[in-house]
Amino acid sequence: MIAHALACRVKYTRLIQRKASGPRAKGAAGSPCCYAVQLVLEGVPLRKPRHRVGTDIVGADLGPSTIAVVPREGEARLDVFCAALSPKAEHSKAMRRLQRRIDRQRRAANPQNYDEKGRVKKGSRNKPLRWKKSHGEVRTHRRLATKERKRAAHRKSLHGKLAHEIAALGNTIILEKISYKAWQKQFGKSVSERAPGAFLAHLRRTVASTGGSLLEVSTRTTKLSQFCHGCGACVKKPLAVRVHQCACGIGPVQRDLYSAFLAAHLDVSDPDHPLPPACGQYVIPWQGGEARLQAAHAVVLQRAKEGQILPGSMSVPRARARRLKSQNDPPLEPAFVFHHERLEAWSGAFEPPDFNRGELSERQTQREQDAVRGICVRGHCRYIYHDGWMLTTSVKRQM
Repeated sequence: MIAHALACRVKYTRLIQRKASGPRAKGAAGSPCCYAVQLVLEGVPLRKPRHRVGTDIVGADLGPSTIAVVPREGEARLDVFCAALSPKAEHSKAMRRLQRRIDRQRRAANPQNYDEKGRVKKGSRNKPLRWKKSHGEVRTHRRLATKERKRAAHRKSLHGKLAHEIAALGNTIILEKISYKAWQKQFGKSVSERAPGAFLAHLRRTVASTGGSLLEVSTRTTKLSQFCHGCGACVKKPLAVRVHQCACGIGPVQRDLYSAFLAAHLDVSDPDHPLPPACGQYVIPWQGGEARLQAAHAVVLQRAKEGQILPGSMSVPRARARRLKSQNDPPLEPAFVFHHERLEAWSGAFEPPDFNRGELSERQTQREQDAVRGICVRGHCRYIYHDGWMLTTSVKRQM
């Protein structure tokens, strides 16, 4: 790759300035910034042999947290969009902790700018609010900037990997034209983490470098999320409905996968004015397409059963609650214990993890019998609850 780049003529030279993670960072030399020279070369970049180029037509449906890809011939897929950048990932939690720390440091250094309820006072043009930054707040800002820089680099790497995977399926990508700026109001966290607009720009450049094209069709003309190819009806669905099922017999099928399937078989002979979907053009493709969409959704269900956290838009019921921490069944009878002058429910396990379901030891059997009778052992005392009265004995039972 370096030899290919050096063989090209240099057209421009840029001086890049980036903020350093600290004054002791490599290349900073005591300055808060790092500098690098970037060469702009003439020609086309070298394409790695591992990045294949497909020849099929691919339909895609990009959401705030999911992406569905369905080629005309091939395996369909429904994945979490940039799963490593989920708002519930560990790096996101660390960034939120730093943001809360900055807020506390700002409040401690500027108490005069907040009212009694902790809200920022309103300043005027003649007397604006003056904010002081402590050395600790400056250091925290620098740490937060470093994490944001690493997240941006990681996100760019994930975008490039996904773009090459889609380009390997086909050189013509069809998806709906959506305002990703409007998503920021409703899906702010997800858009901030995953940047779907930046991914679309990366995908457009990647497909163009292979000689293909990326087509964005109007949602007012196609209405892929509302159209049913079985009867031709367009029915508006709320965002909470993630499954397409029509009375004509089409479905149930996952909504994003179905939209990507419809996009893959659109008539785009005129890219500037694509024709709206028609029932006749989907009869033959649906014979083998339905099984591919069901297989893609079955893979998602299997990942949910294995414990992977999936967004609710993938139409997996209670995807975050499928993996149980323990295989213990809840107790049949309520058991209580007197703890810190309060009556609390017994939270102990009723079945040890070393035994199979239904197989109990003698110690566990005795404990369950005590729980049914209302007896709980805590330390050297035994508490017996009978008709609302608590009786205490100081004899410890040999377990």
